[in-house]
Amino acid sequence: MRNILTVCLGNICRSPYAASVLQHRGSWAVDARSAGLSDKWTGQPAHEEMLELAAARGFDLAGHRATQVTPELLEWADVVLAMDYKVLDELRRQADPTVFGKITFYLDDQDVPDPYDGTTDDFARAADLIQQGAHRHLP
Repeated sequence: MRNILTVCLGNICRSPYAASVLQHRGSWAVDARSAGLSDKWTGQPAHEEMLELAAARGFDLAGHRATQVTPELLEWADVVLAMDYKVLDELRRQADPTVFGKITFYLDDQDVPDPYDGTTDDFARAADLIQQGAHRHLP
């Protein structure tokens, strides 16, 4: 079993979608969870646009509730996947040095842009990038 933690800013768009994709594709070999850096949306459901897009693509975010990243989640994870450079930098700034080696990008050479406050196309682009990059993290 590989424990994967996906992290974005608020845990209502990119990271829950990525965790859902990884869990679905990794099946029994993966336990994927998500969290956000900010506590602003803690307890809130996924963004409505992402909920609809996920459902249309066969992923279920209906039960998702935003959570903030914690030292315990970082310790639990075998790998921590940051959705963009800002998230990666902040995770490394906040995290205990013992988990630095676990923290990396979801995509090697680019951010998964934050679609929050964007258009339907912005959400679709983020979802496309997440789905295209998922195979890199599966056992």
